[in-house]
Formats: sequence, C-alpha cells, structure tokens
Amino acid sequence: MRKIKKAVLVGNVWIGGDHPIAIQSMNATDTRDVKATLAQIQRLYDAGCDITRVAIPDREAGLALKEIVKASPIPVVADIHFDYRLALLSMESGAAKIRINPGNLGGEDRIRQVSDMAKERKIPIRVGVNSGSIAKDILEKYGGVNSLSMVTSAIEAVAALEKNQFDDIVISIKSSDVNLSLESYRLLSEKTEYPLHIGITEAGTVQEGTIRSAVGIGALLSQGIGDTLRVSLTGDPVEEVRVGLSILRALEMRDQGVRIVSCPTCGRTQVPLVEIAEKVEKAVAGMPYNLRVAVMGCVVNGPGEAAESDIGIAGGKDSFLLFKKGKKIRTIPAENALEELIAEIHKVGRDG
Repeated sequence: MRKIKKAVLVGNVWIGGDHPIAIQSMNATDTRDVKATLAQIQRLYDAGCDITRVAIPDREAGLALKEIVKASPIPVVADIHFDYRLALLSMESGAAKIRINPGNLGGEDRIRQVSDMAKERKIPIRVGVNSGSIAKDILEKYGGVNSLSMVTSAIEAVAALEKNQFDDIVISIKSSDVNLSLESYRLLSEKTEYPLHIGITEAGTVQEGTIRSAVGIGALLSQGIGDTLRVSLTGDPVEEVRVGLSILRALEMRDQGVRIVSCPTCGRTQVPLVEIAEKVEKAVAGMPYNLRVAVMGCVVNGPGEAAESDIGIAGGKDSFLLFKKGKKIRTIPAENALEELIAEIHKVGRDG
C-alpha cells in the first residue's frame, strides 16, 4: 500500500497525497533554443509526460524560460546548480518548481533568498541529492557513500529550507547503484513526510537503463514508496516517459493507453509473430484507449491464456485467429493481421 505523504502542487499537477504518481522527464535541448525546447516538450506531453525539467546554466536560459513556460502544455521545472541568482531568475520567469541542492548554492543568506521568493510565489522546491554530491564531512562521518550518508545529506538540505519556514518540498536521493537507491529511499521514507521523487540516476542506455530503472523504481513503488518518478536514460527523453508509463502499468498504477501482451514464441509458431508484435506496439503508441491487446503465436497461448485481453490475435498456419475476451471471432490471413487488428482496436476503444 502506498505511503501517503504531504501533497505539493507543481503548476497544475499534484505530487504526493493520494494523487496519481506523476511521470517526469528532462529536456535534452538547449533551453536557450525556445523553439526546439517547446517542440520536445510537446513530444513529451504527447507521450504522456506530466512534468518536464529544463537546464538553466546561465542567465540567457533563465530569460528564455519565460517564453517556454507560457507555451508549454505541462509544468516546467528549472534545474539549478551553484548560482542562486539563476534560481531567483527562473522563479521570476514562471518556473512551476525549481530543483536545487542547497549544499551547492553557497551560504544561508542565498538559501534564504531562494526560499523566501519560492514561498512568496508558492513555488515548490525539489531538494535533489545524489551519491556524487554528498558533503565531505558527512562522507567522513558515515564512512563514505551509503544510505546513511545519502539520507543525512537530504535531511540536512531540507533543514536548511525549513529554517526559513519553507516546507513546500519534494525530495530525491538518486544513485546509479540500484541497491543503494533502494536502501536510501526506504530509509528516507521512514524519516520524512515530504513527497519523494524516485529514480535511478545515470541509469544508462535505453536498453540497460530501462532494465535498471524498472527494477529500482518498480521495487520502490511495490513497497508504497514514491510520489513522482523519472526514468533517466541516455537517449530520446520520450523513451523515458514510455518506460515510466510501462512501469506504472505493470504495477496497475496507471491504465492510460494500450498495453500489449505477447508470447515469446516457440517451435509451434507458424506466423511472423515478432515482426507483427513490433508493428502493433508502434501502431498503438499514443492511442487513447485503455485496452489490453494480445499478440500470441499459436492457439495454445491464444484465447485461453490471453482470455483477459480485450482483443487479440493468435497464430495458426499462415493465419491468425481474432478473439475478444477469449471468444473466437474469425480467422484472418497473416498478411492482413496488422491492418485488421488495428481496425478492431479502434472499434473496441471507441465503443468502450
């Protein structure tokens, strides 16, 4: 059962409480290029992204943020490192949230200025700590990078904001080490009521990163930990959103979109199942229907095993059996399988 945390409003998206787990990503574009950034944000939104983050490396990017925020279909978070003035500028430009590490902003006065403006404008702050940003004294005290040093670093960073009566906070303590991330988030969840942003940082390429993220994020969510997530992949950020959605669907925490069920094939398969399954997956991406679609290799794994699917096909000899909720409908030639299945998906989706 999910652990209920404090609810924080980011633009028009709630994080925490009993609100749905929000999917986040981060733009790979140069924030100073407004047109390219907005184009990528639109693609992220179309894929199902709830919140995106953009890098603010300099004043020009902070000024460009104002135009981006106005045209973005989803809340935009400003990613700030080292220069507190960029945090102030980003909030003036309309950022829905800012992501900082109080430890690298440089002194209590600067932290106070940031938290005072955030409080005045009702802009939440994500305290982002990772295994590479822990203060030297904390590392020495706890014997290096481990869950205790990670959590202590996060708690101290939060305390620096709370000292200024600011509590509109989200926390993340990511690591590229899956086990360290799991241990750290479990410990932090016991010590705070603030909502948690979960993920595995620097997870890797799309293939490897997807696996590492599914294991880490999935494990946390299954234990009731996590209020928003980002899948960090080296690749198109749209893939991050798709993987995030898939993780939530696998845990039945989201029912948005079409879910594909397909068998691994075996010697009984007499149709080009792999090719058709891949084409179906691409064809249904972005469809608005909440459906389970089965693409099965033979009648053994067809209407029986996939009976819970809303619609599906099962291979025969150079043909497919079309079925709905386990009930056989008709046989279709293999060469027409994709076209007819997609047409039936639209029909079932529209009919509800």
